[in-house]
Amino acid sequence: MDFSALGITALVAVLCGLDRTAAGQFMICRPIIAAPLTGLLLGEAKIGLQIGAMLELLWLGRLPVGAAIPPDDSQVAVGCTFLAVMGHAQTGLPPQALAAASLLIGMPFGKAGQLFDRLARLLNARLLNRAELALDSSQPKQLEKLHLYGLWHFAAASLATLAVVICGGMVCLPLFCKYMEASLVAAAPWLWLLFPLVGIGSLLSGLKVPRGAFLFVGSFVIGLFVLVLR
Repeated sequence: MDFSALGITALVAVLCGLDRTAAGQFMICRPIIAAPLTGLLLGEAKIGLQIGAMLELLWLGRLPVGAAIPPDDSQVAVGCTFLAVMGHAQTGLPPQALAAASLLIGMPFGKAGQLFDRLARLLNARLLNRAELALDSSQPKQLEKLHLYGLWHFAAASLATLAVVICGGMVCLPLFCKYMEASLVAAAPWLWLLFPLVGIGSLLSGLKVPRGAFLFVGSFVIGLFVLVLR
C-alpha cells in the first residue's frame, strides 16, 4: 500500500469531515469537490471528477442539516477515489471501470458514517455540561480545550468512516474485479448512464413544490435552448 497516498487521503477526509457540520462549511465536503480534490492530489483528477459527479447527483438531496444525519457522502467520495486510483495503478483496468466498481463497493460502507456521526454528537453533548461548569468557574482556556475536543470528535468520526470504506473496499474490490472483470469493463459505460438517471430521479422525488417535475424539466429545456441560441 502507498502510505503517502493514504496519508494525503486521510488529510482530505479530515478537512471534508470538519467542513460538513463542525467548522467552515465552505462546501468542500460535497462529493463534486471532495472527490476531484482527492484525485488531483493522488495524480488522477479525472477519476475523482467522475466519482464526484456521480455521487453528487445521488446525494444532492440529502444534506447534514439540523438533526438529519445522512450517510457520509464525503468519506465515500474520498474513499472511493482512493480505491479507484490505487486499483487502476495495481490492475491496469480502465479508470472508468475501476471508478464504477469502487462506487458500487464503497457506497454501502458509507452507512457507517451515520453511526460515527451520532457517536461524535453524543460525545459533544457530554462536553456541554463540562463547558457550563468551566464557564461558571471562569475558566476560558478550559472552554477553548473543550471546543477543540468537539472538533476532534468529528475529525475522528471522519477518519473512522474513511477506514471502514477503504478497508471494506480493499477486501471486496479485488474479489469483485477478479470475477467480474470482463463484465465490468463492458458494462462500465452503461453504469455511468445509470448513475445520472438514478440521481435525477432522486432529485425529482425530493421536489416538494407543486408541479415540481414540470419546473425541473422546463428549466432544463430553457437552459438547453439558451445554449443552442448562443
